[in-house]
Amino acid sequence: MSIAALALLLATPAAALDLPRAPTDADYRPVDRQEAELGRLLFWDPILSGNRNISCGTCHHPKFGTSDGLSLGMGEGGRGLGPERVVDPQNLPEQRIPRNAPALFNLGAHEFTVMFHDGRIEEDPSRPSGLRTPLEDEMVTGFATLLSAQTMFPVLSPDEMAGHYSENEISRAVRQGLITGEGGAWDLISERVAAIPEYQALFEAAYPEIAAGRPIAFTDISNAIAAFVEFEWRADASPFDAYLRGEGALAPQAEAGMRLFYGEAGCATCHAGPFQTDHGFHAMAAPQLGPGKAERFESHARDVGRMRVTNDPADAYAFRTPSLRNVVETGPWGHAGGHSDLAAFLRFHADPAAGLAAYAPDATLPDFAPAKPDFAPLADVAETAAIMEAASRDAPAGAGALDEAEVAALIAFLESLTDEDAIAGRLGIPETVPSGLAVDR
Repeated sequence: MSIAALALLLATPAAALDLPRAPTDADYRPVDRQEAELGRLLFWDPILSGNRNISCGTCHHPKFGTSDGLSLGMGEGGRGLGPERVVDPQNLPEQRIPRNAPALFNLGAHEFTVMFHDGRIEEDPSRPSGLRTPLEDEMVTGFATLLSAQTMFPVLSPDEMAGHYSENEISRAVRQGLITGEGGAWDLISERVAAIPEYQALFEAAYPEIAAGRPIAFTDISNAIAAFVEFEWRADASPFDAYLRGEGALAPQAEAGMRLFYGEAGCATCHAGPFQTDHGFHAMAAPQLGPGKAERFESHARDVGRMRVTNDPADAYAFRTPSLRNVVETGPWGHAGGHSDLAAFLRFHADPAAGLAAYAPDATLPDFAPAKPDFAPLADVAETAAIMEAASRDAPAGAGALDEAEVAALIAFLESLTDEDAIAGRLGIPETVPSGLAVDR
């Protein structure tokens, strides 16, 4: 950015910008430390996966900003971590995980009342469980928070943690539709954990009802994991937070980026509030790659996003606005991880229709030859037209094309949202877990 352009941006009084407030303790749920420490062990223990080979931390690792460093993850059927993860030739994946692994920062904040890229789980006080999920009326009570309920999905996914049909008792239960109740997938996972004396003792210490004789339930496992995530990855001590609290200044380029972000670039239209998200859903023409969201018997590779939940055509290709905390560490970016370069993603995002028309694959994917070719959706003229049409209706007005100086300034601002201590985590990766299985380090 030229000195003149920088001076012009910095001349705008910060008071004229609609800046958010910094987060406070009141924004977060209180966390029981003992419960969080139990959850830490469970989060890193592969015992929860069908084949005992994948933990939550495999795809949500601090090395990759609590994501996995891949455009589309590879759970079951993969070996290794991040971009170095490879296909296991003895246990080939059925397909890639259809969407990019989201980061885990600040999920203990009260305002996170909807989760997943399509918002398929959300708080709903009208339901007995207090939650709306794809399980509908089968949803059990006992999940302490929405975040706790979120943890139930990866362990049920054949591609993420459950494993393929016939490989283990968990995957067989999932394929048979046995989720809740005796003999269901959750019950089987709970029995595994309860059979380990160290876990039984830790649960009894953390939960009085279990000490009194109640068996360990899956909701206890998920509640502990949620408590750990809330405690481990609270992120509100970035340079931008210090700036908002009047405790520090931003570097000139970062401040220029802040003024663009909250000014003429229009980023804060959606990336609003203390965590830089409106928690809404917007069609931004993000490139679609991979298998899409389809049933096993469907041949298409499209992902219509929020419309899969609401069945409302107005929601076609709309995806939840992600929080931008630690965003420079969480790539690749986009619901399908279509961009591995943040600068390229910002240029695309500022002018989505033009960006999709000119998009060239920029994905980070382990070598694999899936049944649905990775980039087939991009070659589907009708599908691309539908994505662009949705974006033309829904995408908020932005800056249009950004020049390189503006991109650099925005990246400098996004870097000011980085909380290094939060990325590392407060409790860290345990040396061992009670199952004795290997920990992904």
